[in-house]
Formats: sequence, C-alpha cells, structure tokens
Amino acid sequence: MLNKILGKFSKDLGIDLGTKNTLVYVNENGIAANEPSVVAVNMRTDEILAVGDEAKKMVGKTPAHIQTIKPLVDGVISDFEVTEKMLKYFIDKVHSESFTLVPRPRVIIGIPLDITEVERKAVEDAAKSAGARQVHLIEESMAAAIGARLPVTEPTATMVVDIGGGTTEIAVISLGGVVTWKSLRIAGNEFDNNIIEYIREEFNILIGEQVAEEIKIRIGSATPLKEPISMEVKGRDLINGLPKAVKITDSQIREAIGRTIKQIVDNIKTTLETTPPELVSDIYEHGIFLTGGGALLRGIDKEIAQNTKIPVRVADDPLTCVVRGTGILLSDPELLSKIILPGSEEL
Repeated sequence: MLNKILGKFSKDLGIDLGTKNTLVYVNENGIAANEPSVVAVNMRTDEILAVGDEAKKMVGKTPAHIQTIKPLVDGVISDFEVTEKMLKYFIDKVHSESFTLVPRPRVIIGIPLDITEVERKAVEDAAKSAGARQVHLIEESMAAAIGARLPVTEPTATMVVDIGGGTTEIAVISLGGVVTWKSLRIAGNEFDNNIIEYIREEFNILIGEQVAEEIKIRIGSATPLKEPISMEVKGRDLINGLPKAVKITDSQIREAIGRTIKQIVDNIKTTLETTPPELVSDIYEHGIFLTGGGALLRGIDKEIAQNTKIPVRVADDPLTCVVRGTGILLSDPELLSKIILPGSEEL
C-alpha cells in the first residue's frame, strides 16, 4: 500500500544498464541521465565517493585505498552491491528536483539475450533494492528496435545489430519476438583492448583504457577513409619506463580492430544462415539496422554491407536506441505486455 502511494509521486523510468554507460529515460521528460557505468569506492570506509562522470575522471588515477569499479561486465552484473548503489544514485538524481522523499518508481530495464536466470534475478533484485517498486525486464535488441521505430509486432523481419560496450547482440525480430539471435561478448571494449595490445606490440608503449577509447573515437574506422587521419598518442615506454609520444594513423587502428570486426561480421552471416527463408527475404528488402555506440565507428555499416550483400543502415542516435525503446514502452502498456520477459513482474 505504501509503495503504491509513494509510486504516485515517483517518475516511471526506462534504464539501459550498459557495460560502458548507463542511460535513464524519464516518462514524458526524455533522457535524464547518460553517464559512465563507473563507481569510485573508498575501500577503508566502504563509502561511495563518486558515480558516473565524476568516477570516470578517477579511473587509473586513484591511490591504493580508492577503487574505481565497473560493476557490469559483458552486459551482466559482476558486483551486486555496487550496481545497487549506482542504480540508487540514478533514481535519486532523477527525483532530486521533485518533492518525492522516497522514490518508488516503476522501472523497465533492457537485458542481454543470453542472460541466465540467476543474472536476470540479479538485475531485478538490484533495481528493487535501489528503490524500484516494480521491475519489468525486456531484451535489449527488442528495446533497440522499438527505440529505432522499427515495426517489431508486424509479420515482417527486422534485423538489429546492437554493438554496445560489452556485448554485440544480433537479433532477427518478427511478431513481437526474437526468432534467431546471437549474443557475442565482443564489442566496444574489445576494440579498446585491441588498440592497447597493438600499440604495446608495435611501439612498446603502454596506454590506458581511456586513451584507447579516445583513439577509437577520433581516428578509428572499419573501412579506408577518403583522407587518412592521424593523432599523437602518449603513453609509458615499456623499455625505459619514461613517457613517450608516437603518431598513430587510421590504417594502423583498422589493422588493430580488424579481427574483432571480422568476428562480428561472421556472426551476422551465421545468424542469417539460421533464419527462416521468408524472413531473410524481408531482411534483404529492408536491410540490417545498427544500434549501440559501436555503430558510430566510421564505415562499419559499409563493411557489414559489403560482406553480407545486404543494405545496412545506422539508426538515428544509435547510442540511445535501447533507452528510448524502454521510454516508449513506459507509455505503451499494451506493447509492453506483448514483449515483457517471463519471470519478471506482470503489469
């Protein structure tokens, strides 16, 4: 009863609980938070020092007693308590300007396709412990397709490739369900790791995750560019331990991440091979849709199109497709009831 009363004064939320970023959609207000999934903890006092943007600034720069924790690995919860505190931070942040003393929102969360029952329960429990009165779980690929305004309930096939931070979700959707799918534990983070490894092997220089991500964003590409681009990279020389700077080109970064891109393309082909022929003809006609932060990598749509011989389109604002999909479901209970995952609460 108390939860129902408090719920009337709370804002319903859609959450994209990502490996790299957590996005929060507030019903009727749009995206209210888009921050890194990072929490800084003082190990001496067990106190949360910072969450999101503030915590990300501390990565790689902390003393021994402060740890920057990324509580989600490959799209699933690896640290329950820290995830709960991170969710509580976002729920409180969204309600900070309202008069709600104890927020009890209804929450919709997108989860990976290959998540286990235990991992699914962990997401539900973490959200409830953080203050949610009701938790509805839906597949991230479905949320991304809805966010991209694709016809998910029609008897036609929609193929969505959601390249996130920790996972790449490849799904063929028809009649409100996922027909064939593949979930890969390779995505944006793997690109960063490829870059770190390449620079260490080629130049004997050690760089951090944040530098690798910056390189990927600034000069990363999946296909050759019309005009080559380069940037200076600073790191630690592994031979003498001193700082060193080198110039890196886009072709070198393509070489670094090429194998991971090939794995993603090969798995898209495998998914198409197991898709019913009637749906394949729909995909050939309507194309493949790319969502997630990885879709922003230059030329990745051309690389996939070239290898599959199918048109590929990048969704508008691919980074926010999943959270926008959860936002649409907040105000469409009929659609939510059709695609909600079993095991989570009924409407």
